Amino acid sequence: MEDDMFSGFGNGTRLDARVVHTFQKNFVQVQDILDQNRLLINEINQNHESKIPDNLSRNVGLIKELNNNVRRVVDLYADLSSSFTRSMEASSEGDDSSAGTFKSDGKASSQKRIRSG
Repeated sequence: MEDDMFSGFGNGTRLDARVVHTFQKNFVQVQDILDQNRLLINEINQNHESKIPDNLSRNVGLIKELNNNVRRVVDLYADLSSSFTRSMEASSEGDDSSAGTFKSDGKASSQKRIRSG
């Protein structure tokens, strides 16, 4: 299992290969969505500048799509943040078995840590 661990934080913290793979996968998804948003914004700007009624009407749908994409990016970053926090907590507790727990779809599981006190 030693080959399936990564160290790169300078403080001895190690991440499971599955965690790193999931981070990479999610970052690729985020970048794809951001690239799509750039294209949407360009089209929205062109439609706005044209002042053609059909193009302006089309912007309503494009802006809705843009908003949905932004929500997806926020959700992906929230999943990444939760996954990273859990993996760091598990690593600091020395419990590698719970580091980077993910569902089969690559998203972080929704386990919550209950804090005492």
